[in-house]
Amino acid sequence: MKKVLTSAALLFALVGAAHAEGDAAKGEKDFKKCKACHTIANPDGDVIFKGGKTGPNLYGIVGRPIASYEGFKYGASIAALGETGAVWTVELLETYVKDPKGFLKEQLGDGKAKTKMTFKWKKPENIIAYLASVAPAMEMPADEAPAAEADSAASN
Repeated sequence: MKKVLTSAALLFALVGAAHAEGDAAKGEKDFKKCKACHTIANPDGDVIFKGGKTGPNLYGIVGRPIASYEGFKYGASIAALGETGAVWTVELLETYVKDPKGFLKEQLGDGKAKTKMTFKWKKPENIIAYLASVAPAMEMPADEAPAAEADSAASN
């Protein structure tokens, strides 16, 4: 079962990154507005973009289950959405950052949904492309590698 979930997460991450159609370089500049609340740091502690801790670390957000950053205390509404098993895709992130409260209300079917995120982006494509670009490198388990890669590795 773990292998199936890992494969599903990998697929979501790869599909999400492939559809991040904004300009990552412009998104990096735009992210300066997000750093008041968010940082981007890899699991080794290397800081990619220094920011606040009011919001969760956004490293690897594309393809990550919603409300799953370990050690961060999420609000009740986003935590409830995370409990459904939903995963951040490019499309979901774009919808969320355009209207966080409206997104949660729609996703949860709860007119009273709340969020700590009050900032709204009218055109979030560049920021999402940037976030997708700083995602961790996805490694496929050896037993799931495509045959062509396995054949190439064997010939070297």
